[in-house]
Amino acid sequence: MLSPFPGVNPYLEAPTLWSEVHSWLIVELARMLNLRITPKYRAAVEKRVYEAAISIGVPDVSVVRQPTPARVEPSTTTIPLSQPVLVELPEAEATVERYLEIRDVATGEVVTAIEILSPKNKCSGAGRDRYLSKRNQILSSQSHFIEIDLLRTGNPLPINYCKATDYRVLVSRVDLRPMAQLYPFNLRDPLPCFTLLLRRGDEEPPVDLNELVQTIYQAAALDLMIDYRQQPVPPLSQADFEWAQTLLQDR
Repeated sequence: MLSPFPGVNPYLEAPTLWSEVHSWLIVELARMLNLRITPKYRAAVEKRVYEAAISIGVPDVSVVRQPTPARVEPSTTTIPLSQPVLVELPEAEATVERYLEIRDVATGEVVTAIEILSPKNKCSGAGRDRYLSKRNQILSSQSHFIEIDLLRTGNPLPINYCKATDYRVLVSRVDLRPMAQLYPFNLRDPLPCFTLLLRRGDEEPPVDLNELVQTIYQAAALDLMIDYRQQPVPPLSQADFEWAQTLLQDR
């Protein structure tokens, strides 16, 4: 079954589903690109791992003491031992984020870095800070950069563009910086098609995001994981939800 939406399917953003969707997007995009750019280039799936302390279990109080008498006789009264309570300590939550690098096979150089954003990249905290640091490094390097934002969650990444849109694709060619191409679009718009950046003089294949999303929607049987009768997470405006329900009824 195909996704019923002409562009981004907002139900794929659910916290219970997005991690799987993100992995499928990265791997399938690498497969699609390698069919077109080998043998000179290769799309490699890379990962970064960081840890953030999270607090779980019983907070604050770790032991409980039994009441003691108001007056203790040293030679005749035994002070009761403290009785421990089982607690869970804060533990480091390992987060793995995957991204793509287009490499020159002969030299191993990274020609283009491709990011598909996750909620941690867009929401305040260690994930966003770490991503912004890496983003700035790439934008200061000799690699092209492509950033795909298919999430309504969180705040858009820094860019000099004042119009608010649901989604964005940023395509930054190294020799044109600080200028870059931006594809802004909303829920009801079709997904854009953009060019994969390679070295000057080489054929640069188109990247069809609609084909990518429809491919993984079918391959991962994502329709079996979605209840289209409910609002997605995060919820749509009432007007967009009614529009979505009309699409679903037509299908």
